[in-house]
Amino acid sequence: MALRNRVVFGCAGTALSADERAFFADARPYGFILFARNVDNPDQVRTLISSLRDAVGDQTAPVLVDQEGGRVQRLKPPHWKAHPAARRFGELYASDPERAREAVYLNARLIAHDLASLGFTIDCLPVLDVPVEGANDVIGDRAFANDASTVIELGRAAIEGMLDGGILPVMKHCPGHGRATADTHFDLPRVTAPAAELSASDFVPFRALAGDCPCAMTAHVVYEAIDPNRAGTVSPRVVLQVIRGEIGFEGLLFTDDLSMNALSGTLAQRAKAALFAGCDIITHCNGKMDEMMDVARGVKPLEGDSLKRAERAHAHLHAPQDLDVAAADARLSELMGVVA
Repeated sequence: MALRNRVVFGCAGTALSADERAFFADARPYGFILFARNVDNPDQVRTLISSLRDAVGDQTAPVLVDQEGGRVQRLKPPHWKAHPAARRFGELYASDPERAREAVYLNARLIAHDLASLGFTIDCLPVLDVPVEGANDVIGDRAFANDASTVIELGRAAIEGMLDGGILPVMKHCPGHGRATADTHFDLPRVTAPAAELSASDFVPFRALAGDCPCAMTAHVVYEAIDPNRAGTVSPRVVLQVIRGEIGFEGLLFTDDLSMNALSGTLAQRAKAALFAGCDIITHCNGKMDEMMDVARGVKPLEGDSLKRAERAHAHLHAPQDLDVAAADARLSELMGVVA
């Protein structure tokens, strides 16, 4: 892996500006992430991804996207299929676990097929959070279910579908976002549940799948029983004692978006704090040049243990297995009870 820095950046539009090219060439990020603002049609996305990689001189540079389905889907009709929200699969699981597992696997394979054909490397799914009654709806139907056992079974199927489709999955939001009473885009949630309760519920899916998923993403949530002063993303106790320790995740750890209002301080300060806490890769998503320049001042080269984790994660990448797309799509519709 070519030497670059421990950060993922977004970009402003559907094509790179000269300023962006120059900035990325100088900042040398580990990779990039695309959002709906960056997407028009398949050829345009392929060109943009190639341009991003050209900017850092590496046609293997990772490119990420949040393509969950439901309300979090950056690639949308008419060029791409609309995929169900995770909760739809959980509802099927309640009556027919086998059909639900097959449906989740096929759904992930179809998403991965679309992404791989465009040049993406990483998809930020599955959501392994376990929502509780009264929590903010920022997770809501993005979660498979409100019980850890269903989340584990369907999360594993999603991971397998992604990997078989040649895309790296990212389990989120580690160690658990399901109790958050605020949307981290706007505020910092505080979770007051005892550590034993978190361990027995919220952390369970992440612990069960820590060895299956090559990548994970942190949560901008304060767990008062673990660290009352810092959000998980910037807390050494949460990252080292819980995510690396109790949960046992040894893969590549991304932050959630540093530009969210849940975090405080300058962007450079946030980046330094997250790296100090033990995160491997900073994620900054909004494509605003002034913010990216600030973040760049707080990041470090990808080397040492973080480089080893990145290399181990990328070792999971392989050419997609053969897929009859039409047959898979028809079978998924059948499983979900959708009339063609």
